[in-house]
Amino acid sequence: MNTFITEDFLLQTDIAKSLYHNYAKQLPIIDYHNHLSPKEIAENRQFENITQVWLAGDHYKWRAMRAYGINENFITGDASDKDKFLKWAEVVPLTIRNPLYHWTHLELKNYFGITELLSPETAEAIWDKTSLLLKQKSYFANGLLQLMNVESLCTTDDPIDNLEYHIVIEKDNSRVKTLPTFRPDKAFAVEDVNEYNGYLDKLESASGKQINNYKDLIDALQTRVDFFHNVGGRLADHGLEQLYHYENDTFDIEMLFKKVKHNESLSVEEVQFFKAETMIHLGKMYHAKGWTQQLHLGAIRNNNKRLLSDLGPDTGFDSIGDFSQARGLSGFLNTLDSTNQLAKTIVYNLNPSDNEVFATMVGNFNDGTIRGKVQFGSAWWFLDQKDGMEKQINTLSNQGLLSCFVGMLTDSRSFLSFPRHEYFRRILCNLIGNDVANGELPNDEKHLGKIVSDICYFNAKNYFKFK
Repeated sequence: MNTFITEDFLLQTDIAKSLYHNYAKQLPIIDYHNHLSPKEIAENRQFENITQVWLAGDHYKWRAMRAYGINENFITGDASDKDKFLKWAEVVPLTIRNPLYHWTHLELKNYFGITELLSPETAEAIWDKTSLLLKQKSYFANGLLQLMNVESLCTTDDPIDNLEYHIVIEKDNSRVKTLPTFRPDKAFAVEDVNEYNGYLDKLESASGKQINNYKDLIDALQTRVDFFHNVGGRLADHGLEQLYHYENDTFDIEMLFKKVKHNESLSVEEVQFFKAETMIHLGKMYHAKGWTQQLHLGAIRNNNKRLLSDLGPDTGFDSIGDFSQARGLSGFLNTLDSTNQLAKTIVYNLNPSDNEVFATMVGNFNDGTIRGKVQFGSAWWFLDQKDGMEKQINTLSNQGLLSCFVGMLTDSRSFLSFPRHEYFRRILCNLIGNDVANGELPNDEKHLGKIVSDICYFNAKNYFKFK
């Protein structure tokens, strides 16, 4: 039996157990940033087996399998789904102290009622049981979301997306509320002018506007922001190494755009200026719409060029970067704030050595107009594990107000990833419970329980105000 994932898993004190079971456990989930497929939600996809719903697209698991020496054929290759699952089962017992060990067994338990530890000895039986359950309609895509009490979720969508599946979902009350998030990173990725010009052609088609100059680009992006808003979008997101800040007359932005249109490469500094200028324009659009902008900072992507060439991006070859963050972030936020056009903002940090930098920076721009207007976001990607979450929570507590925090998200492509919310809630309750046990907080369950429930659900509900 799986004896370590008990009802009181990760809860070390009586007050922690009370906080989790009485105030956190039953709350709905608002997953305001993920990479789920709106098509699969709209079509209520039936997954044929656990490999399709669990291993496909999950580069966390892929990295672990490669580290163990599993041949790529059993990861992203042509091996059968069952053989891929059996190889994963070989690896799982050796993932101890990696968050995958906890996540794997939480997911098997919460979705499928499986309490056995996954191993080569149990793999066949687990394959058979999950295959049978996945045939039931309650285990189709929307059923899996409802099983985890997901109230609403926000996908990640390019400005050129026609959002057809979001429109279908919006008209079907049986589907979990699924809203688009505007992710325009490609709209200013001018470091590769050939690829960028190809993208501009697609943006012209999507916006119905010709893009002959930089002003046209901004007008086209505004058109797409308006479209996303009409479909229900209320968030934007950016995945960047770092932000840049320049005085607005450092370069002539129209001349830079003209060079790009003529397939002339820009210098590194010109590229950075182009990104900075466009981010400011976008930030003002978000503010005008009442949106929330999310900034995911600090990843260094596509490090293994050989395997990137073989397998493509988002396949497990990204890592934590060591970029300078403070000045660019300060300049970006200050430029928007100086004209009172700073939208609600969530900043996610990937390098834990920058936690205090981010947590103190966001505090500079909370102006009393909105509770938690600028947020130090949840532990992200390589940090969304127990140690990373604890460090993020502790840093936020020390430098800001934990009580205003909008809580956890999955940032995942998997329909089985939602127990990460439970994982976060248990860790949060345990930290507060330990403080009570240590005499550092009053033993006031009602007061602490209200703060816990706010962080786990109500703060996000009030912050985003999804309709």
